[in-house]
Amino acid sequence: MIEILSPADVLRAKETGALVAGILQTLKSRCVVGTNLLDIDRWAQAMITEAGAQSCYVDYEPSFGRGPFGHYICTSVNDAVLHGLPHDYPLADGDLLSLDLAVSLGGVVTDSAISFIVGDVRPPESVALIDATERALQAGIAAAGPGVRIGDISYAIGSVLGAAGYSINTEFGGHGVGSTMHQDPHISNTGRPGRGYRLRPGLLLALEPWVMADTATLVTDPDGWTLRSATGCRTAHSEHTIAITDDGVEVLTLPRS
Repeated sequence: MIEILSPADVLRAKETGALVAGILQTLKSRCVVGTNLLDIDRWAQAMITEAGAQSCYVDYEPSFGRGPFGHYICTSVNDAVLHGLPHDYPLADGDLLSLDLAVSLGGVVTDSAISFIVGDVRPPESVALIDATERALQAGIAAAGPGVRIGDISYAIGSVLGAAGYSINTEFGGHGVGSTMHQDPHISNTGRPGRGYRLRPGLLLALEPWVMADTATLVTDPDGWTLRSATGCRTAHSEHTIAITDDGVEVLTLPRS
């Protein structure tokens, strides 16, 4: 289903986006060497509940997962890139952590992810991975707008990731959001310009470039959720929810100063 939101719903989406961005930035500031992934999940739960919002993850049970997710945020470390199930793990110096959060507030969902390095050690490979996904995300946002086709966004994202030397997995990518978390259209992280659905004002899209350092192949953890690089290499993931407007694009999940 492709859902076009009313102007009133887009206004509500701005508040949801601000909430998601604020929670992610607060969690990032709290993540230090020794922080446990389960603590991150508890902090996310507390902030979501305090805001009167609802988690999109706790009862989430898609075909590719094993049972309800059961947690409030995805915490993916190092070779884990997507759907990282929080578990008893204390973060180490130099760990690459991706946090992915989707929340519903006022009946409208926004979705965002950030990747960052914990502590003082900054492995060059990790820095490069994060930089590539962030630049690809900005390219995708810059390519979007009313009348643009989905393929134009995919091409912009894939051009950055490919130029950085990364192989691109097309099993998972961006997607529409609105009253629910995962909707059509699917937005691959590579594609051909001029193809696909033509964007309309009122459409909300979650763009999410992600890469693995030396492979495009994923493997699933025994937990049934966490997706890792097949080679054990490091990974990164960046995501924003955007709204297509009459005259361009608004990024809903940017942190507020």
